[in-house]
Amino acid sequence: MNPKGHISRRGFLKKSTGFAGAAIAFPYIVPSSALGKAGNVAPSNRITMGCIGTGNQGINDLKSFLRDERIQITAVCDVNRQSNGYWDNRVGGREPAKRIVVEHYGLRAESGTYRGCTSYEDFRRVLERDDIDVVLLAVPDHWHSITVIEAAKAGKDIYGEKPLSLTIPEGRAMSDAVKRYGRVFQTGSQQRSDHNFRRACELVRNGRIGKLHTVRCGLPGGTPDISKKGHRTKPEPVPEGFNYDMWLGPAPYAPYCPARCHVNFRWLLDYSGGQVTDWGGHHPDIAQWGMGTEKTGPVKIVNAKGVFAKDGFYNTAKEFYFECIYKNGVKLIISNKDRGGVTFEGTEGRVWANRGRHNAEPKSLLDSVIGPNEIHLYQSDNHSRNFIDCVISRKETVAPIETAHRSITVSHLGNIAMRLGRDLKWDPDKEQFINDEQAERMMTRTMRSPWHL
Repeated sequence: MNPKGHISRRGFLKKSTGFAGAAIAFPYIVPSSALGKAGNVAPSNRITMGCIGTGNQGINDLKSFLRDERIQITAVCDVNRQSNGYWDNRVGGREPAKRIVVEHYGLRAESGTYRGCTSYEDFRRVLERDDIDVVLLAVPDHWHSITVIEAAKAGKDIYGEKPLSLTIPEGRAMSDAVKRYGRVFQTGSQQRSDHNFRRACELVRNGRIGKLHTVRCGLPGGTPDISKKGHRTKPEPVPEGFNYDMWLGPAPYAPYCPARCHVNFRWLLDYSGGQVTDWGGHHPDIAQWGMGTEKTGPVKIVNAKGVFAKDGFYNTAKEFYFECIYKNGVKLIISNKDRGGVTFEGTEGRVWANRGRHNAEPKSLLDSVIGPNEIHLYQSDNHSRNFIDCVISRKETVAPIETAHRSITVSHLGNIAMRLGRDLKWDPDKEQFINDEQAERMMTRTMRSPWHL
């Protein structure tokens, strides 16, 4: 039993939400030991986490959370037991993830072993555990909406990987569910925790480049070359240990082949949107941050041109260009031909930022001091720790879900405009196309039974 006046972190989290997850209205004092400020955190005070999706970025995120002494990972989940086929043909799956967790905690245990992590094939088994406080969701894009909404209903706080959604309506449903159930959500758009991007956006928001008129986002292009060894596109037997039907989930049925799954799902429109959405949760998100349009979006998509893969298998855009026009006249250009990163252009200068770098013209802009009464953007220097900070404080994260929804909407609009090959008018308040039934129909995807929102 805790000393009088003390409460465990997990107890505080459970007491901090009321009906439908709404935050309680009265103040609550939490001791420094429960906030991780008194050295090592006792197991009873740690926030328990389940990791759902343990390939590609899921493994990277898991390792990042293991470095946070306030976290205890007690469950890992993936439909794949273990295989290669991830980035750089690395091995992923639930069993490799479990080994990473067991080894990490085992090194710190007096016995040298750790048996507190359980592996699962079905994400619902993780969500039904009352002893898990937060979940990491790093599943393919076509699974994002279902897992986020079900996690919110289950009372879990969520770190969800980008791009936020497969479609605009799914993103809206996700954001609404997180708000309804009072959950803390951090999107894995980690560039918001990079000093260079924040600095560039602050310079723009405070008028250092004059009146902003153009923003350019340079994203990677291309799709894999299926003629190369390893891109097997013909139907094959499903490997042992891989629940392929569960992997497909709400997506249309298609025969199994290695080129469809793991790292490659992003090149197929049934599961993702290619580089346009894969990177759409990064640079266009920063563009919206600097433009101050995080709660809205463009009113027109014009001059959209896409070169889509036509190799008989992958079908996302490998070359792309589209312009997003905002109500105030600012133009956002997204292309695979522009300089990588985000470039803000104004009447008195320009500023550019990319991961780990930024510069400006004139260079003296970089020495500009943002005064105490000017706009200071949300400062986070560690994306995963910011999430846990907010789980404890119940404050909004640096990359909240509504912001992520508005950011990825830009990429979804661009993909639709390129596929139709014409300009589109968009109402960002109603989140509807204006007088365009064909474009409106392209916003949604039918989910395969029995899955639904």
